[in-house]
Amino acid sequence: MIITVIKHLTSLAYPYPNDEQELDRLDMQHHMFKLVMEGKLYHVPLNNPKQILDIGTGSGIWPIEMATLFPNAAITGTDLSPVQPTEVPENVHFLVDDATEKEWLWEANHFDFIHVGHMTGAMESFKGLLRKAFTHLKPGSYLECHEMDPKPKCDDGTMPPENPDGYSAYALHDWFDLHMRASSEVEPSRQFRIAPRIERWMKEIGFVDVEQRVFKVPINTWPTDEKMKDIGKWSESNWLEALAGWSYKPFLGLGWSKIEIEVFLVDVRKSIQDRNVHAYMDFFVVTGRKPLADTKSS
Repeated sequence: MIITVIKHLTSLAYPYPNDEQELDRLDMQHHMFKLVMEGKLYHVPLNNPKQILDIGTGSGIWPIEMATLFPNAAITGTDLSPVQPTEVPENVHFLVDDATEKEWLWEANHFDFIHVGHMTGAMESFKGLLRKAFTHLKPGSYLECHEMDPKPKCDDGTMPPENPDGYSAYALHDWFDLHMRASSEVEPSRQFRIAPRIERWMKEIGFVDVEQRVFKVPINTWPTDEKMKDIGKWSESNWLEALAGWSYKPFLGLGWSKIEIEVFLVDVRKSIQDRNVHAYMDFFVVTGRKPLADTKSS
């Protein structure tokens, strides 16, 4: 069952694709992160939740899978676009809604669990979103954030160093730096590197029992460990499938031509596929509980 509510959508300048091809990629990405998290959809103690919210639901796959685990819960997925499937469990509802709006559709203290995922580069203030989630959680209930840090890392020296002037030997460095620049120059600005800051923001807002889990996600199949190699296979496919869509609007905003973007992305794809470079990115899972007694948010 689907209920579509068209609210004041102020974020129509969302910089990434939302077509059918992108929805297929999001499902693939969901599978990859389930491998990373050993099959888990969430990491907090849930005791017969009645109201669950998924912000930025995308293809809707997370609420649909949660509906199997919690058939008595009303599970709501929100997104800027009505692109979710029509054949869904009866306890799943999708709303077209902008979570950055000043006022949400629900009263305060409404939800037993809120899940937020993959908001990198999507909004001006992720901390503001966390504050709204705090308001709308019931006292004692949990927020869980899933977010990738897009800065490439390496532990064994196989990744060429970053060139601060651009034109790095490993082009993924430059791709990250260009995104940081593009997200700061667009109006309104968008936060591109949020994952390492979520834990601190949640504590500042007033969440308690805040826990941060960090998982390594290899860029490609360079690991020798079979599990990590399998994750790397999905990661490489995810990157190659998403790269153009993640790049065009931000780089056009920097004044690049489409030809310049395509030439640059050739080098980025080579870096993504280079198995001699043992690069990875950190995937953050951050959880926190709204205290039973309200505290002042920052």
